[in-house]
Amino acid sequence: MMTSESWKKRAVRWAGLVAMVLVLPSAWSNPAGVKLDRAPINPADMASLQRGAQHFMNYCLTCHSAQYARFDLLLSLGLTEDQIKKNLILTDAKMADYMTVVLNPKDAKNWFGVPPPDLSVEARVRGADWLYTYLRSFYRDEHREGGWNNLVFRGVAMPNVLWELQGEQELEPGAGATPGDHHAGKLVLAKPGTLSPKDYDQFVADLVNYLVFLAEPARETRIHIGYGVMIFLALAFVVTRALKKEYWKDVH
Repeated sequence: MMTSESWKKRAVRWAGLVAMVLVLPSAWSNPAGVKLDRAPINPADMASLQRGAQHFMNYCLTCHSAQYARFDLLLSLGLTEDQIKKNLILTDAKMADYMTVVLNPKDAKNWFGVPPPDLSVEARVRGADWLYTYLRSFYRDEHREGGWNNLVFRGVAMPNVLWELQGEQELEPGAGATPGDHHAGKLVLAKPGTLSPKDYDQFVADLVNYLVFLAEPARETRIHIGYGVMIFLALAFVVTRALKKEYWKDVH
């Protein structure tokens, strides 16, 4: 028979395990320890998803593939086949083709140090908040060979391909930092881009919204089915409980 002291020790161990389960996923997705901004996305906003799809085709699909998705997936965003062919398929690919790129992985590794990752499920791996913060956290770093660094992903191999839109940011290091240190200081816009900061944030939000959709296209359908199942189970519980009372009323 366990003593009260044994129960206390077991409770402490279980509490520690629960804390690890809750904390480790966020630590894994944000190893830099930078506070992530909340991504202002709405998976039900079709206009945002359509804009995000266009941003993805124009700026991402040149290097990053989405090899687990086909172009006809875009039909579920309220776009017609003609609109997709004219505005979103920038190569000779067909509607049924996968979203791949012609960039050779070996060439990409020689140019960037690592081949660009596939973006099919990147939003599920990283999370929407991570992607939203990451795409807004590039800054000029003269100590890096490519001239760019990122607060969320230190030493990132990817250059800031959106710098013309965002402009060039510089990092004001935290207190006590020496030049070249990667501290979560304050990012300041040194050279404005073609978009205002507000418009650029919306640009990134639309892109992240699309990446979330790309990673799990059936998410909204699954959620709606889940609500229906929960309502059905609740009603079934009420009916079952009433039948149970009626059946056992003479026994009790």
